[in-house]
Amino acid sequence: MFDALDIGASGLAAQRARMDTIAGNTANINSTKNEKGENVPYRRRIAMFAPGQAGDPSKPGVHLAKIIQDASPFQKRYEPGHPQADKDGYVLYPNIDMAVEYVNMLEASRAYEANVTMMETTKSMINSTLRLIA
Repeated sequence: MFDALDIGASGLAAQRARMDTIAGNTANINSTKNEKGENVPYRRRIAMFAPGQAGDPSKPGVHLAKIIQDASPFQKRYEPGHPQADKDGYVLYPNIDMAVEYVNMLEASRAYEANVTMMETTKSMINSTLRLIA
């Protein structure tokens, strides 16, 4: 029965990492330069999960396997007065769609809540079992 709590905890950690990744995408929605100061926009990140727990993949649960970069093309916006505009007046912006990030955050939040509910139910079952034994 305690495995159920471990599974729920792994789900919480995975969804928290996913929400952190989405928050990073949202924060960088207008970042047109990379960390070196070059005119390379921020690339959207995606959290990838794998079955099993982080320390032991043979145990049931889920964990963050890696964070990958979205290879979709950057957004081009015509802004001839922008200091980073190319010779044709276009500026490259990150490949982030706020609507997609919003939906992904809602989904991660609901999954997080579902894991909390499952853990609360498991805890209640453990308490009921202990009352019956005592």
